[in-house]
Amino acid sequence: MKVYEYSRKFYEDHIAGMIKDRFPEYENRIAVGIAGEGSDCFGYDDHMSRDHDFGTGVCLWITDEDMHKFGNLLSIAYNEIAQQHPGFNLSDRLQERRGVMTIHSFYSNILGIDCDTDNVKLTESDWLSLDHACLATAVNGEVFRDDTGNFSAFRKLLTDYYPDRIWKIRIAEELHKFAAALQVNYARCMTRGDAVAASLCRLQGIEAAMQLFFLMKREYPPYYKWTHRRLTELDGSGKFASLVKDLADTDSDHDAWRGREYNADLLNLGDRTVVLSEKIAAHIVSMMNDAGLISGSDPYLERYVNGFI
Repeated sequence: MKVYEYSRKFYEDHIAGMIKDRFPEYENRIAVGIAGEGSDCFGYDDHMSRDHDFGTGVCLWITDEDMHKFGNLLSIAYNEIAQQHPGFNLSDRLQERRGVMTIHSFYSNILGIDCDTDNVKLTESDWLSLDHACLATAVNGEVFRDDTGNFSAFRKLLTDYYPDRIWKIRIAEELHKFAAALQVNYARCMTRGDAVAASLCRLQGIEAAMQLFFLMKREYPPYYKWTHRRLTELDGSGKFASLVKDLADTDSDHDAWRGREYNADLLNLGDRTVVLSEKIAAHIVSMMNDAGLISGSDPYLERYVNGFI
């Protein structure tokens, strides 16, 4: 069982009854689930995850008004039960991620902005400031109960994905990052014999490629160490995920650049990094065509940037 499955059982066996018995007048105002920071909320916890920030618990989300009314008493009641539970082996950090919290504080802390959870809206500047992975963290896990719908309303705002203009701006940003890193600067760095800079180009290009894949799928990527894992789950054919892994496993071929002068118009197909980069770029172009965003076949991604801004 994954932690969130234990958490649901913990809620059903222990917390639901406590709320019903001790807070009957507020029972339908308390949203319960498990979501937020941690591999457990993505269902990615394993035996290695258990060395830190690990243990059974649930989140109880209430409004700011209800926090003033009964939040402290609810927190005391929850902690009394949780601390007696065999699976309650939480670090101080994880204890902050479980238990009673306001809807506003949950979303604001994760997204790093002052979220308007009452009116359920984000401004354009809010959207532009948000990190992809933080958005994934805000909508992961599972909501067990939310009678009022207050918690789920803001969750739906986020899961409905970026507004169209923001989506296209994000696409343009990642297209530029990929092109600059792998289709321009990698060759320059290798021609100069700068192995460290070339490696950084490859890593930045890999990250941009994966971000573009998620943008095409209209899904937020999780924390970086889980990004490729989630990508493999979404990639039906497995081709894109395989290309990304191959690029990550490939070292720069310095022999292929020895004595070679830089030529922006001539690809050095003797270096496997260049070959894989172009295959990935072609795959991205194909996805953009399938999405109706472009009509073209040129794999040089920088050519499409202006069309999204």
